[in-house]
Amino acid sequence: MSLAGERLLSMPVRIWRMAPFLLAAASLFWAGNAIVGRAVHAEIPPVSLAFWRWTGAFLVTLPFAWEPLGNDWPILLRHWRSLVVLSITGIGLFNTLFYRGLDQTTAINGVLLQSTMPLMILLASALIYRERPGLSQTIAILISLLGVLVITVHGSIARFAALSLNPGDVWVLAAIASYALYSSLLRSRPPVHPMSFLAASFALGALMLLPLYVAEVLSGAVARVTPGTLAAFAYVAVMPSFVAYLCFNRGVELIGSARGGQYIHLVPVFGVLLAVILLGERLHLFHLFGIALIAVGLALAARRPRPMQRHRPPAPPSNLTMRRER
Repeated sequence: MSLAGERLLSMPVRIWRMAPFLLAAASLFWAGNAIVGRAVHAEIPPVSLAFWRWTGAFLVTLPFAWEPLGNDWPILLRHWRSLVVLSITGIGLFNTLFYRGLDQTTAINGVLLQSTMPLMILLASALIYRERPGLSQTIAILISLLGVLVITVHGSIARFAALSLNPGDVWVLAAIASYALYSSLLRSRPPVHPMSFLAASFALGALMLLPLYVAEVLSGAVARVTPGTLAAFAYVAVMPSFVAYLCFNRGVELIGSARGGQYIHLVPVFGVLLAVILLGERLHLFHLFGIALIAVGLALAARRPRPMQRHRPPAPPSNLTMRRER
């Protein structure tokens, strides 16, 4: 095999070890999820979109997870409590609340509000594991949040003074709190193959949503079947579900939930760029300034803290050394 062929085959392995790339990819697909969810909110009820999203994601994952599931089944059963909690917080609750919020708020609001997630992850880690964020990590998050705020208020102090939350924003914030809890608890996930974990999580999430989905359909809220809604179902089942969760879970495994959560600040950046590309919205100077601040925050968060070197007094001379000196 040629050198170029060997490099091509080794590329997926190298990408699987690149936490920044994996976490940035997850943020990109989640930004697209907010835009798609908002675009079809009138045609697809929120629980229906969440239920078919995870049902589709499970079916996409199953061929890749079939063999690992056979090996990991006993471990999954042993850790069923943590698996259920992770499925509730990261699969069932998060997406249902998020799509519910997009019924009453804009896609831009949805992606911008997700910028609060790194702070919520730090808070959840502090409450659950009694972890205290370092000074550089706190500064990085605050700088990134400032960048998001600049984008949110269009660089205007008057807009900042007029900011207010609508009911949709509250639903989105509740969804973000649920996912922050999921991100913090990922360290306690069952020690199984990533595909086994995804397949089990997606299946449990869909099962949890099934009663709510049936109740929604019986109430008369039924999704319209059109080429556009089918394309939306296909996108949310594959990119922000199977691909993004695989990337995010691996990224958190590599660098931890606190540093990994910082990359969620890229969601509003990608959301703005997608709105410009797909919706024809204009890119302004405040967008670029906010994106630059977010990039600075990410760069600071990516730096590993140096261990403190403590001065140690010289060891007292041993008896052997004293004898030699004599």
